[in-house]
Amino acid sequence: MSERRPLLEALGAVVRGRRQAGGMTVRALAGRSGVSERFLAQLEAGTGNISVARLDALSEALETTAGALLTLAEGERAARGDGDGESVGAVALLGLRGAGKSTIGPRLAKRLKVPFVELDASIEAAAGMRLATLFEIHGMAYYRRLEREVLRRVLAEHAGVVLATGGSLVTDEETYGLLRARAFTVWLRATADDHWDRVVAQGDARPMAHRANARSELQALLRARSPLYAQARATVDTSALGLRGTVDAVLAALRGEAVGAERAG
Repeated sequence: MSERRPLLEALGAVVRGRRQAGGMTVRALAGRSGVSERFLAQLEAGTGNISVARLDALSEALETTAGALLTLAEGERAARGDGDGESVGAVALLGLRGAGKSTIGPRLAKRLKVPFVELDASIEAAAGMRLATLFEIHGMAYYRRLEREVLRRVLAEHAGVVLATGGSLVTDEETYGLLRARAFTVWLRATADDHWDRVVAQGDARPMAHRANARSELQALLRARSPLYAQARATVDTSALGLRGTVDAVLAALRGEAVGAERAG
């Protein structure tokens, strides 16, 4: 009799997510991998104790490696474990550059025992080029389509994940709607001055380079996007709380506590 184990359940979820993200049916995956439909159904249900040889064949059919599938499964299992005492789904961090997404994200993921993913980095990996080059060659419309595709894949592959989103994602109604439906969204709010200071401290003033009115433009951008960011499930004021306080406030918001965080109705 097949035994149900946490790692097998996690591996099954990863395989199912990868298959669905690739638009494959169980029958199609069976045909490509040589693994029977019956066993694939057991595997995705968390009861299929797959051999190394069959896992290798399956990973090749999914255009990945056995090691990558197992790594994702470990993250999935951790997400279902006792990260800070509870299981979590996807947590998406929103905000302009300098909000603290790349700083808060890894620390939050560590506390929750789930992977941390930067969406823009995943988009670059999918496109095989830097974002600047992608925009130059393909334009904004292509970036938006790829952003949505990569977001769907990340959400499908991880039962639990902390996701740092691009600052402009909220301006795309379809993609933002998908994110709000599938993840617990958190706006990392900061003052315009803090956004500016953090970006400059990172040695990156590209968004406002060679602009005489850089600060006022940043303030205007923040004002324009604030109503969109405010649609997030929770808002955390990083300027007021600092690094540790922000992480604690996001965790409190996930638990439904109003400690250091504002929650949307």
